[in-house]
Amino acid sequence: MNPYLATLFTFAIAVSFLRLMDFFAHRGWIENRLSRKLIHIGTGPIFVLCWLMYPDLPISRWLAALVPLVITAQFALVGTGIIKDQAAVEAMSRTGDRREILRGPLFYGIMFIAITLIYWKDSLIGIPALMMMCGGDGVADIVGRRVNSPKLPWSREKSLAGLLSVFIGGWLLTMFIFAVYVWMGVFPGPVGRYLLPVTWVALGAALVESLPFKDVDNITVVLASVLIGQLVF
Repeated sequence: MNPYLATLFTFAIAVSFLRLMDFFAHRGWIENRLSRKLIHIGTGPIFVLCWLMYPDLPISRWLAALVPLVITAQFALVGTGIIKDQAAVEAMSRTGDRREILRGPLFYGIMFIAITLIYWKDSLIGIPALMMMCGGDGVADIVGRRVNSPKLPWSREKSLAGLLSVFIGGWLLTMFIFAVYVWMGVFPGPVGRYLLPVTWVALGAALVESLPFKDVDNITVVLASVLIGQLVF
C-alpha cells in the first residue's frame, strides 16, 4: 500500500477506537478506569498491526510515527486545558482530572513514537516492548483490582495477581502479534522459536512493573523490555 494511504488508514482506525472508548465512558456505559485501561490495552496492538500496511520504504516508519505523535499532542493539549474535551478526560483519567493525562497517557504515546522510529517492524525488539506496556501493564490494573491476592512485600500497593497478569497478558499479546507477523512473512518462522525469548522479556517486564514507582510504568516497562530484548533476540 502507498505509505501515505497507509498512514491515513492507521490514523482513522486509531482515532475511531479512541473515540469509541471516549463515547462509552462519557455515556457511563463503562467506568472511567476501565475505559482508560481498554485504551491502554487496545491501541497498541491495533497500531502495530497497521504497520503491516506500510511498504518497506525508509519513509514508512516516519509516517507511521506521525499517528501517535498527533494523538499524543492532542493528549497534551487536553491535559493542559488548551483543548476542551470532557469525553477524552473521562476516558483517560482515573478521577476526571485532565492533568492526569499529562502522566500515564502522555508517556504511553511518547514510547510509541520512540519505538516506532527506533525499531519499526523490521526488529524483534520493539514489538515485545510495546506489547508488554499494553497487554502487561494494562491488564495488571484490571485484574489486580478484581482478584483478591496477597500484596507484594516490596510494593504494598501491588498484588501477586497483578504481577502474574503483567507476565501472562504481555506474553500472550506479544505472541499473538508475532504469530500474525510470521503468518504475513514479516518475521521468520516458526512461531515456537520466539517462546523462550518472549518469556524472558515478559518476566523482566513483570518484575519491573511490580516496583513501587507511580505513573512511570509506561516508561520503565518499555525500557526494561528493550534491554532484555537486546540480549535474547
